[in-house]
Amino acid sequence: MAERNIAITEFAEIPPRVSEWRRFRRVFFSRGVVVFGIIVLLLLLFTAIFAAWLAPYDPYKPIPVDSLAQPGTKHLLGADLLGRDTLSRLIYGSRTALMVGFISVGVASIVGISLGIIAGYSGGLVNVIIMRAMDALMCFPMLLLSLVIAAVLGNGIQNVIIALSVATIPGYARVTHGVTLSIRENDYIMAQWAIGSSNLRTMLRHILPNAFPPLIVLMTMQLGNLILAEAGLSFLGIGIEPPGAAWGAMVNDGYRYLLRSPILSFAPGLAIMLVVFAFNMVGDGLRDALDPRLRGLL
Repeated sequence: MAERNIAITEFAEIPPRVSEWRRFRRVFFSRGVVVFGIIVLLLLLFTAIFAAWLAPYDPYKPIPVDSLAQPGTKHLLGADLLGRDTLSRLIYGSRTALMVGFISVGVASIVGISLGIIAGYSGGLVNVIIMRAMDALMCFPMLLLSLVIAAVLGNGIQNVIIALSVATIPGYARVTHGVTLSIRENDYIMAQWAIGSSNLRTMLRHILPNAFPPLIVLMTMQLGNLILAEAGLSFLGIGIEPPGAAWGAMVNDGYRYLLRSPILSFAPGLAIMLVVFAFNMVGDGLRDALDPRLRGLL
């Protein structure tokens, strides 16, 4: 009788099974800081899409009479040395940040994930060649490597995207390589080999989908890191060419006038901080929601 009661108690303590989508929503939106990050990113996306309607002035047109104008009714965030409205340039800078971030992550993830899967699945000499090349690139800090590449290629948004993409490829390759090595030992992969499934089909249909959860978390967090890296390159003068609106360049232009008009640097600096924070928090939320240990549980 006692054994039966123990069995019933153990059975009652088993968490109920729920749908994956319901569990994902519950875990992902359970933290207020993640919700705050989502709101910030939605506002950023809205601002970038409708920048032409939201900006009160032409962000590239200098107005000499408004040089270093203080915040007021005419210029809510003041104006820079050339009289360009800071708010308008901040709004248009969101387009630059998102463009560089999403394109760089897209290029780096496609190349890095492909190399990681090929190396992990093939093994042998192919694995050694690819991963040692990735190790060589990882010897350099991401910002330093992108700085060198951008300096060689020159200024311009295309060159910045190339530099940041090359610098972040090793991270995707390493993560994908490790996950692939784990997945390829599962029984369902061996079953694919047994029925004669092609290597390409096995990699695309079975390895890539199972490796995707940690990769989507990495991509989300890398978006914030790349926006910060682009701002760093622009601050150093190796990035978006003038008169293009870039938050890093705005910080660089405004720090010379910190005592007279601190808003010129503080406004773009705060925008960079909020966006990077938002991407990191959303990445944390995705990591928790995609945790396989919670799969099917409340």
